[in-house]
Parts: sequence; C-alpha cells; structure tokens
Amino acid sequence: MPHSFLRRLPVLAALLLTLPAAAQKYRTALGVRLGSGNYGLTAQQKIFEKTTLEGIALLRSREVTGTVLIERHFPILGPSLNYYFGAGAHAGRHKDFGAVGGFDAMVGAEWKLPILPFVVAADFKPSFELNNDEWLRFPTAVSVRYVLIKEKTSFMGGIFERDKDKKRDKKKEKSRSGGGLFGN
Repeated sequence: MPHSFLRRLPVLAALLLTLPAAAQKYRTALGVRLGSGNYGLTAQQKIFEKTTLEGIALLRSREVTGTVLIERHFPILGPSLNYYFGAGAHAGRHKDFGAVGGFDAMVGAEWKLPILPFVVAADFKPSFELNNDEWLRFPTAVSVRYVLIKEKTSFMGGIFERDKDKKRDKKKEKSRSGGGLFGN
C-alpha cells in the first residue's frame, strides 16, 4: 500500500493545487488517521498564527503509541491549502518490548474543504525508535479531521483587501489635511 500511495501523492498534490481556496481556516480539529499498518486519532490545535500542536494516538498490530508534534504551516493559494513540517516525540507500549518511544518528524499538506467543516491531510512521518526492533520507520498516512472551532479569514488570505486598506488610509489622510484648495 505505501508504494501505491506514494505514486499517487503527486497527482493528489496537483489536484489540490488547482482547487479554489475557501474563506476560512480552523483553530481546532479532531479526526481519524489511516496509514499502512496503523490507524488512530488525531487532534490539531492552533497555538500561534502559523503553528499548531498535533496529538496522535496510534494503534499497530502489536503496539499502541501517543505522539505530540509542533508543526509550522505555510499557505499555498490562500489559507485553505497548506504545507507543513514539524517535529516531536512519541511514547507507548509494545507487546514484545514493553515501553517504547522515539523522535518524530512530519512533512505534509492539508486542505480545508470549502463550505464543509473538514480538513483532509496527507503526510510523511519518519520516526527514530528507541527500545524497538525497528530503529527507523517511514510511514505515510491520510487524516480526515472535523473542524471543531473555525477561524474566520478573508478570501484568499486578504490579498485583495490590501488595496482597500490603502485606499481607506488615503481617505483618512485627506480628511485630516482638511482638503480643499488652501487646506493643510
């Protein structure tokens, strides 16, 4: 499954780049995460303007882990389509090895669906494992999150509103100067 997903990832990314951007983002979202050989829950919380904290609870055939990541988001075509990267750590329990843990990285893309309160994400989350038979893992996954708390933004990230702000500032400046032929 990972190979077929990786082959389809460029097509998915190209499709997402051609879709129009919606006029809102999210602050808090909760959903499911599906990958090859694992599944679980994911929650994202915006903590700064372009930064989220993500918690992931994963189940594998012989392992249960919890991961916390801090992620930095960068817009593509406005606030609805983002790519992001981040880092964090995980800890859990393996049936054969007992307590396990490690360090994680994350690279992905997400799309806040227009009109609907859902975020769809595809990511690559390599991890360095401690106390496990696999030292390195390179899983990919798809997440679908329901937006619990949305954040209102302007269309296309406000790129069209900058001109309005400049015009408004010029009008204020004219009214302060008194206008007219001899006004200061």
